[in-house]
Amino acid sequence: MSNKVPNSINSSYGPPAFTHEFASEDEENDEQSTTVGLLPKHPSVPLAVRYSPEDSYGLVYIIFFLMGIGSLLPWNFFITAKHYWLYKLSNSTHSSDDKDQRSNLSDYFESYLVIASTVPSVLCLILNYLLVNRLSANVRILTSLGVILAVFAVTTVLVKVDVSDSRMEFFFGTLASAAVVSGASNLFSASVFGISGHFPMRISQALISGQAMGGTLSATASILDLAVTEDVTDSALAYFLTADFFILLCIITYLLLPKLAYSRHYMLAATCTSAPVQSEGTAGRSSVPPLQPILRKTWILGLSVFYVFCISLMVFPALSSGIQSVHTDSGSRWTTTYFVPLTSFLLFNFADFCGRQSTVWLQVPGPTSRVLPTLVLCRSILVPLFMFCNYQPRDHLHTVLFQHDAYPIIFNCMLGLSNGYLGTLPMIYGPKVVPRELTEATGVVMSFFLTLGLAVGSAFSALIVHSI
Repeated sequence: MSNKVPNSINSSYGPPAFTHEFASEDEENDEQSTTVGLLPKHPSVPLAVRYSPEDSYGLVYIIFFLMGIGSLLPWNFFITAKHYWLYKLSNSTHSSDDKDQRSNLSDYFESYLVIASTVPSVLCLILNYLLVNRLSANVRILTSLGVILAVFAVTTVLVKVDVSDSRMEFFFGTLASAAVVSGASNLFSASVFGISGHFPMRISQALISGQAMGGTLSATASILDLAVTEDVTDSALAYFLTADFFILLCIITYLLLPKLAYSRHYMLAATCTSAPVQSEGTAGRSSVPPLQPILRKTWILGLSVFYVFCISLMVFPALSSGIQSVHTDSGSRWTTTYFVPLTSFLLFNFADFCGRQSTVWLQVPGPTSRVLPTLVLCRSILVPLFMFCNYQPRDHLHTVLFQHDAYPIIFNCMLGLSNGYLGTLPMIYGPKVVPRELTEATGVVMSFFLTLGLAVGSAFSALIVHSI
């Protein structure tokens, strides 16, 4: 199957030398498509915005990379702080024999956390699609970052608060915080991804690679905190303060974005594209973007994104973080303290980052190839592979086929690399295979498929954990 990019792909997909050739082909194809009746025709982009300035010192690339870190870092900080949540949800501050409550609250906490954080995200992305032409991207991005910073500030304060007598309240409060943070993060991520669609593909790749780096940073911070101090609360305090710093950094760098000539150029081009739509009044800019022409171009890419992240969330983190070293009885810090943070969180996120970053140099298979969805379906084998590792506790499925610590390491590498590569390709292809005026809305639609995959995968992860 040929991987040749169809002529309808917008100009920012192709090499710079062929920008105008793609643009003229877009206009011819758009006139023949059904989108003519849904979208007003727009004049050619003014000469002033046809020639792109250079991204001096790669500052715009760096800013979008930081935006990518900030979009997934809050959620990753929540799920990676496993030792802290186990401490808070047990009677660690008092001597206790309340084993049952710890089992109910902490043993399945990660499954509940993933469900609570992904299901509301689907609703937030629907809201984002409805607001994409009603609220500016600046309002959506800065508001969501402000909400995330406020929730993390409260979470940081609670680190030093004794909740041993109100564990249930803390449990539900944490789930509510995760839901708010995840919803705001997805609103932020979809809005930034929509903006990146107006830029060349390298900027979209910077954003997606930054998302993987957010998970790597959170896992690294967790391990460093465990190594520096043995006190759980001191470790968690430094951990969440790190998250506060990065969220604040995202706000500052985003405010710098309009001051750079490179970003102003592409935002001006985007404004020129949508300007005639705005002039239509309530029937134009204030209307909801047409969904049918977007889905017609991107439904296979969207389903690929959905299934990639559905499989990943079935396994990570609820199942993968429950896999213990087969040498736990030795009592070494490697098997008792560092095995899960290193093999589950850090290894998966680093492999995910490598998979995403590799799309900068390799973009195969192409957006129209049937090989891409075939490879996505092949990832299904990863679920039983993880189930038959040394996951503990095991109440129903007692068979452990992979009785060596090397197996979860290999499987996490496979999970992360395939998630990064196969999840990134359709995400960057999606906004490039639609007319330019639908770029931002398509970014939101692709983010919706991603988040829907997270939500469905998280629901199945809870069933898998209970079945084991």
